[in-house]
Amino acid sequence: MNIHTYEKFWLIGAMVLIVAFIATVTYGAAGLGIAMVDDEGGTIAPDEIGDHDKFGDPGVHQVGENEYDVYVHAYTFGYSPDTIEIPENSEVTFYVTSSDVTHSFTVVGTNVNTMVIPGEIAEITAQFDEPEEYGILCNEYCGFGHHDMEAELHVVPETEFDLTELAVDAPDEVDTDDQAQVTASVTNGMLEDLDTTVTLEIGNETVEEDVTVAGDSSEDVTFAVDASTLGDGDHDWTVTVDDYTESDQLTVGTDDDGDSDDGDTTEEE
Repeated sequence: MNIHTYEKFWLIGAMVLIVAFIATVTYGAAGLGIAMVDDEGGTIAPDEIGDHDKFGDPGVHQVGENEYDVYVHAYTFGYSPDTIEIPENSEVTFYVTSSDVTHSFTVVGTNVNTMVIPGEIAEITAQFDEPEEYGILCNEYCGFGHHDMEAELHVVPETEFDLTELAVDAPDEVDTDDQAQVTASVTNGMLEDLDTTVTLEIGNETVEEDVTVAGDSSEDVTFAVDASTLGDGDHDWTVTVDDYTESDQLTVGTDDDGDSDDGDTTEEE
């Protein structure tokens, strides 16, 4: 069969376009690391998000060397957390769900772009190699405040990244003859052990205690402060662990009956 020269030209051109299209799709899916969104992320009842062990306190979790999971709760009209910090040279898997209507989770300038449907957990993985800041937007119209629904993703140098958390339990007031117990809870979200120092400053006193917090665990450090040494009155205190600080005030003193003034009042009739 004789094929006309022009027919050969268009046939070859069509085949080249088909091959180029297949190569482009393959490169986009494999070469750029784009993960297809499917149902592997699982499901979750929207009214049970607050009770979930990860979505109840959404954030970043280290799961391996240079590997992190990030749990995000989308709602009208925002994301929790609204600022996500991860280290450079890391592989990050985002798990995102919604408690109300359909949203999207789009990290501008990357291939992270997925619908977020109530009752479903979207899962998508991406690689972040260089320090940079990205905006996070919702591309699914979700109501009157849709245009304000945004968050931030900060990729920071590895030397500046940690997953330390500090919480302090201390009384507001104490009797002069008692001791004030100030307890600092240090949480280490990294897999490696954390060697650090907990410092309490109160009045003119500064007390320090070294502590080692195992990976993915917490340690409590309790300071016993002699109220009589502080003296009656208000005393500011500060607990510091690395770059994390908690501050408040302790009142030392007794009422006219010699009992600790706990701030409660009773109205006499």
